[in-house]
Amino acid sequence: MATPSKTMKVFENLLESPQNELVEKAIDQGRIPIAYSCSFVPEALLMADKLFPVRLRAPGVAGTEIADNYLSSFVCTYARSLLEFAMDERFDRIRGWVFVPSCAHMQRLYDNLEYLKHPAFNHVLDVPRKVNADTLAWMAEELKNLADKLSSHFGVDMSEASLNKAMAEWNAFAAAVRTIGELRKRPNPPITGTEFHAIVMAALASPKDLIMPMIEEARAEIEKRQETAKFRARLMLVGGHLHDPEFIKVIESQGGLVVADRFCTGTLPGFRPIDLNGGNPYKTLAEYTFAKTLCPRMMEDFDRRLATIIDTVKEYKVDGMVIEIIKFCDLWGVDAMPLVTALRDKGIPVLKLEREYRLGGEGQLRTRVQAFIESMGK
Repeated sequence: MATPSKTMKVFENLLESPQNELVEKAIDQGRIPIAYSCSFVPEALLMADKLFPVRLRAPGVAGTEIADNYLSSFVCTYARSLLEFAMDERFDRIRGWVFVPSCAHMQRLYDNLEYLKHPAFNHVLDVPRKVNADTLAWMAEELKNLADKLSSHFGVDMSEASLNKAMAEWNAFAAAVRTIGELRKRPNPPITGTEFHAIVMAALASPKDLIMPMIEEARAEIEKRQETAKFRARLMLVGGHLHDPEFIKVIESQGGLVVADRFCTGTLPGFRPIDLNGGNPYKTLAEYTFAKTLCPRMMEDFDRRLATIIDTVKEYKVDGMVIEIIKFCDLWGVDAMPLVTALRDKGIPVLKLEREYRLGGEGQLRTRVQAFIESMGK
């Protein structure tokens, strides 16, 4: 794979720390970083006034020896890695935490963080597990409670006008990233999946207004390219949290170009625009969040997740599917079984990979991806 350009290297550098230089710059300007762990937390709500969202990551985590004293070895390594970094003061400038009880592992992380670190602002967003009129009203009320708590604790403006402004800013940011992602539809895309994921993760880990000029510069550079290196198959990645672009880089080293994604930190459909209808902003954000977050925690929603994946396969002309699951992830572990069967019934080749949060076993990963691509006759 080609050496990253100077523009792309900027995003890689921003991913080296959980609190990168743009986060530090915003803090020095008097702004307030709020960390969040789940896509059910609408980023636009955390962009109001002086707030800005920071996606919780543990880049380069070497081990979880401290966290292992408090969390079971059967808790996923994502949750353990976050607690490890918190105990090691790697999130020392984070001013607030927002969690979703998406699984028992995240609930255990929240409980231990509350007990061990006593954050001044630590909030659980109680997201329902079904979508209907009653749960939409519940979600809207939950978002208002969060906004009121943020306003009271930090003295920030969480008025409707402030939220509408933040939602418009999110839309502009998301549109800029989507225009880069849509270049992957081309027969010979000018961007690799590794590069695109680096842009997305750096953007989620940074203040949106400060990283926007870098995104626009990257888009201008990428649009001038002719194509990526030769590839053997167009792949789609599906699964839970995936923060490290190096995982995709290993896959692409075997000739499988990742052209589409459907995971917690992905853009399809995670970066869809918010419908700015001028109504109650909390209801608007509730509807938006349920529509764009296709998570296995949601009951009676499997058919919608499957249909979205199949539609994406067609739209991006995907040859095969890679489902990646963090070890001990109950949600994706259970969902993957019927998902694999349903996709194969539709004639879509599928490779299921179980992994740890930290990248490891690259040799085995290369071997399995290579065999998968060869099994498709590519």
